[in-house]
Amino acid sequence: MLTGVQPQFKHGQAIENGGVLCAIPALIAQGLFTHSQIYEPFSRGYYQQSSIVLTLAIMALCRIPNPEQLKQHRSGELGALLGLDRVPEMKCLREKINQIVDQQKAKQWNDLLLEHWLEPIQNEEDFFFYVDGHIRVYHGHKANLPNKYVPRQKLCLNATTEFWVNDPTGLPYLVVTGELNEKLEEVIKESIIVQLMENPTIQKRQKDQCAVLFVLVFDREAYHPSFFNWLWVTHKIAIITYRKNVKDSWPETDFKSIECQVIMNKITMQLCEKETVLDGHTFREVRKLSAGGHQTAIIATHPTLIIALIAGAMFSRWSQENCFKYLIENFDFDKMWKYGTEELADTKQIVNPEYRNLTQKIKKTREKKSRLLAQLAQQINEILDTAIDKIPQYSAKQTAITQQIETVKKEEDILVKKREQSPPKITLADMPAEKRYNQLKPEHKHFINIIKMICYRAETSLLQTLKPFTNAINHEERMTLKQLFKTPADIIPHYINKTLTIKIKGLAANRYNQAIKQMLEELNNTKTVYPQTELLMIFEM
Repeated sequence: MLTGVQPQFKHGQAIENGGVLCAIPALIAQGLFTHSQIYEPFSRGYYQQSSIVLTLAIMALCRIPNPEQLKQHRSGELGALLGLDRVPEMKCLREKINQIVDQQKAKQWNDLLLEHWLEPIQNEEDFFFYVDGHIRVYHGHKANLPNKYVPRQKLCLNATTEFWVNDPTGLPYLVVTGELNEKLEEVIKESIIVQLMENPTIQKRQKDQCAVLFVLVFDREAYHPSFFNWLWVTHKIAIITYRKNVKDSWPETDFKSIECQVIMNKITMQLCEKETVLDGHTFREVRKLSAGGHQTAIIATHPTLIIALIAGAMFSRWSQENCFKYLIENFDFDKMWKYGTEELADTKQIVNPEYRNLTQKIKKTREKKSRLLAQLAQQINEILDTAIDKIPQYSAKQTAITQQIETVKKEEDILVKKREQSPPKITLADMPAEKRYNQLKPEHKHFINIIKMICYRAETSLLQTLKPFTNAINHEERMTLKQLFKTPADIIPHYINKTLTIKIKGLAANRYNQAIKQMLEELNNTKTVYPQTELLMIFEM
């Protein structure tokens, strides 16, 4: 029985997308092939599991959004990148993905990768974890999903939320998929902290009794002073976030010019620090004074972090937004990879939709009542300055408005009484069967997210290698890499010498060729062996 073909390279000239093989050293370094430590291999078939995983990574780097788009490319030439005679066709690839995903081990793989990515970290400043939610809009009809506010569209739409954890430069660490309308505070407390504290590197820090276990950076969505205090007292986890409901201003003379590093850039800010008490808990408060006089308030619980690092860490949060934006534009980030839904536990509590609808109606009714009261007040003021012969006209209008106010008050009372009879929260079992919430199948998306995490990290790693040789002013590094991945290349195996030479064809401009040539020299120093073979990869222009 065939259990997977080993890669066997043949001499090929101008192989389509051959330049993407330059990413193999970075993909290996980022842990792409650690999947074999988690997933059981295929029991039969032509393709090995590593070939399928590498195919998905090559698709992501070459901007092939889904298996259906493989038909737009030559299967033989894509197969040559794998050392096979052809790449899996769409139906075969989806079947192989299903065989992997059915093992339900995406979280275990993510945990292993997190250990792989955290292990080399030595600096205290690197144990900063940026947490944010990404809303993925659902346009289908099979799933009953709750509405979520989508900031980029300024609409409430059916959607799911993925909660991402990134490093200070925007590189992703892990992702947690929300089931319904979980708040960021709830996800941090019940999922993200648990997953981070299961990591051996974090456990070692805990065993060594580090003064601060790690630092979480997030926006106002998780703002709750008691929660911040609980994190610090219980786990020695520090936080940095924006303060809400700031009503006072500090004297501008208290602010000083301090140089901070924000996303790899040096910036001078006007900063000031003072102690503040919120909900009975004492925090460090740092404020940034803008040129227009606005003061941005930041709350921190780290006892020793200098003010420049607190401000720099908070304003570096945009690195995570930049990561989301790049993934959406280049990796088809929000793509649904598997149709179908899963039922949720009947005991799961949610906000009662009827209670929420009644609250909205009460709000609208009270707004209408306020407008009528304002009109009535205006009528009374006008009567005081009106001639006596015109008073009956105003009296008639006043009477009509008063009747409308009484009607609206009765509507409000009815709605309030209805709401009093509706519980604020219910379980899913209490919902009508046709309206009961469920969720999209999360395992496929989680698995593909991990592949794209690795690819994004690998591309960023290559970017750092390429950066010294490109025009930093024009920020050409990622554009150059995207061009490289789609550039044809000669593939020249030499099984006697155990080498695999990748000869890249020319790019669009000579300056790109010169930069790539120098980068290839750095890649050759890694002495990378192509996976599942004994062939040493040699890169040339």
